[in-house]
Amino acid sequence: MRAVQFSEYGPAGVVHVTEAEEPHAGPGTVRIAVRASGLSAGEAHIRSGGLRDVVPVTFPYRTGFDAAGVVDEVGDGVTGVGAGDEVFGMTAAAARGANADHAVLVAWAPKPAAWSWEEAGGAAGSVETATRVLDRLAVGAGHTVLVQGAAGGVGTIAVQFAVARGAAVIGTAREHNHDFLRSLGAEPTTYGPGLVERVRALAPGGVDAVFDCAGGALPDLIAVAGDPARVVTIAPDLTAATLGVHMSHGAQVDDAAAGIGAADPPAVHGLGIAVELAGQGRLRVPVAAAFPLTEAAAAHELSESRHARGKIVLVN
Repeated sequence: MRAVQFSEYGPAGVVHVTEAEEPHAGPGTVRIAVRASGLSAGEAHIRSGGLRDVVPVTFPYRTGFDAAGVVDEVGDGVTGVGAGDEVFGMTAAAARGANADHAVLVAWAPKPAAWSWEEAGGAAGSVETATRVLDRLAVGAGHTVLVQGAAGGVGTIAVQFAVARGAAVIGTAREHNHDFLRSLGAEPTTYGPGLVERVRALAPGGVDAVFDCAGGALPDLIAVAGDPARVVTIAPDLTAATLGVHMSHGAQVDDAAAGIGAADPPAVHGLGIAVELAGQGRLRVPVAAAFPLTEAAAAHELSESRHARGKIVLVN
């Protein structure tokens, strides 16, 4: 089968498609014939070498964490799903390999009928991340949340999940994305100098939690929240720990390395919530671009531009 991988650190061009041995479903897992899969911004950071001191990599490194497709193998002990079912879900964090013709999922849910394959293929990772961070921040009805980087793959889902919980959401993005954020239920504002003052003007009663999807502004985000414990970042910002901010991630890391910490438990229950919200017409998965699997390197280039609105996906 075809699979996307890289065999050295470097720019997007080191990413390539190769022939690989097919994986098979083991106990508690299912295998899918992949129709679409998500590009992980975190893996782009790993590929660049920027995290080489904290995230151990064995080359070749197979990419992809979330995918959607048709079940073609069911492992021992699995119930409620069978061959031919359409699902979306996630691979094991240590295994990855979703950017391929076949992938083994350790968590999955039925593909919502309202979603295209592209939307479903890019959904699971963002859904799990958004759920994990919002749970840690205990976001609920009546709260005000700032989502920094609200127009990206995770940010767009975080906005909608927070709104579904009954929270008021302020989202940062470039001005050309402001109407888009309003359509998701967020009050938009811009990045950069003056952020603290702009947010205070929009939320004079204060902000209860900050979900940082973008990185690079933690001191301002702490000032907005009033307490670093009310800020969680998913950006690979190695200053987070020194500032008292939790960095939430699912990577297999060197626990002795400073600044990143151990992985958080995955919030796979978010997949079921996503199915429910999608069925109610309250959750969409904005797709920034869809590339053929063979153009994975171009997809990585777009990810690194930081100009993608929504999720970047690869289609089979």
